Amino acid sequence: MLDTAAAARPQGLAVRCARAVLSPWSRLSLLVVLLAAAGACVLVFEPQRLLSDGWPRQLGGAAAVLVFAAAYGLCTAAFVPRPLLNLAAGALFGSQAGLGAAIAGTVIGAGIAFGLGRMLGQDALRPLLRGRWLNAADGQLSRHGFRSMLAVRLFPGVPFAAANYCAAVSRMGWLPFLLATALGSIPNTAAYVVAGARASTPTSPAFLIAMGFIAVTGLAGALIAWRKRHHLRGR
Repeated sequence: MLDTAAAARPQGLAVRCARAVLSPWSRLSLLVVLLAAAGACVLVFEPQRLLSDGWPRQLGGAAAVLVFAAAYGLCTAAFVPRPLLNLAAGALFGSQAGLGAAIAGTVIGAGIAFGLGRMLGQDALRPLLRGRWLNAADGQLSRHGFRSMLAVRLFPGVPFAAANYCAAVSRMGWLPFLLATALGSIPNTAAYVVAGARASTPTSPAFLIAMGFIAVTGLAGALIAWRKRHHLRGR
């Protein structure tokens, strides 16, 4: 009997340790650590220097576009502002290849954030969705995932990372999320890429149209956000 009890104690301790390590709050803590580490790497390595230093000479052609798309995805997951990366894509690869690299990187970065949030944060955060606004957002994304995410991506006032993690906490599926991200990101991304590609000729029609589109959508986004906030306060 004593031998059996002694053998059961280590097993019980191992089970408790495994439960603690795999608990929702432990996984959420790991997510916070990973995001903090990613942000620290951005501060140290400064990937935005691509705008001034250019692309490494040893990489060229399609390989450079693919590497840039992968790096773009990692950078967006680490909270590097997408407008900077979109400008860099246009400056390095031109309008067409730059747009392809930027959209691919956008989907990669969104997928990384969605996967991390779904695996490490959803179980811990879903019980906290008790507020009226949080419940409304969760219900909208869960029931009308593609349509809602498409609107979010088209709306320039919603932070990219915030949308990713909100979708991850909801019950939205992978395919609607990634497809809506790819389609909804095209207009605003294209404007920045074209601006980056034509930055050397700031008086060209393409550059002026791109900057005008960025200014108009930014102003419209700020106006809609202000009206929405004012409406919610009134209620």
